[in-house]
Amino acid sequence: MKAYDIMTRNVITIRQDASILEAVRTMLQHRISGLPVVDEAGRLVGIVTEGDFLRRAETQTERTRPRWLAFLASPGALARDYARTHARKVEPVMTREPVTVACDAPLEEVVRVMEKKHVKRVPVLDGGRLVGIISRANLLHALASVARHLPPPAKDDADIRERLLMSLASESWCPKMVNVVVRNGVVELSGVIMDERMREAIIVAAENVRGVKEVHDHLVWVDPTSSMVFYSEEDMAAQTAAGR
Repeated sequence: MKAYDIMTRNVITIRQDASILEAVRTMLQHRISGLPVVDEAGRLVGIVTEGDFLRRAETQTERTRPRWLAFLASPGALARDYARTHARKVEPVMTREPVTVACDAPLEEVVRVMEKKHVKRVPVLDGGRLVGIISRANLLHALASVARHLPPPAKDDADIRERLLMSLASESWCPKMVNVVVRNGVVELSGVIMDERMREAIIVAAENVRGVKEVHDHLVWVDPTSSMVFYSEEDMAAQTAAGR
């Protein structure tokens, strides 16, 4: 998938000289949490989001610094804070030079950019021209679309086992000492793992094979540092019940 496959087209934008009130009303009217900001020529110059309006003089939520910290802060930083909390227009409040992606960027790149830059949305450009925007909601829609196209269920127990073993073999984190037995769609996992986090991942891999009805965990975690042995919760519960 590419960015243009999931992006929202016909992007709602706002001019940099628009008022804060206009920006807020636009976001509320269209139920969106961010607006690309464009200049007179329609070029992307920034982005404004809900977070930019959290601290405002109107609601008396502007940032207040302890006197000693205000003394240490540069006059420029204090002036910037004042401009952002008291501005009547979008330009002083917006984030300049926003993070963007190209319309043909792979979806993996889009997600990597959003994670690295800690942003919830990215404008999409085509030759420098704004053509769309991708938010986390777009990614959820993409996930829902892909989830509708599931592979066919396994034919029998042997097919389930083969698919699971192939899936585990393709993962570098998976140990070689994992045994899989399948009876009537029920998967029994056993063997040794060297990290407790592997347990959940192996169970998830089993649950992802279509045709699996249940997964039973008999994996044993051996801590490499202490050599202590930890059994699964299922086996511990069975041992406790047997002891009664």
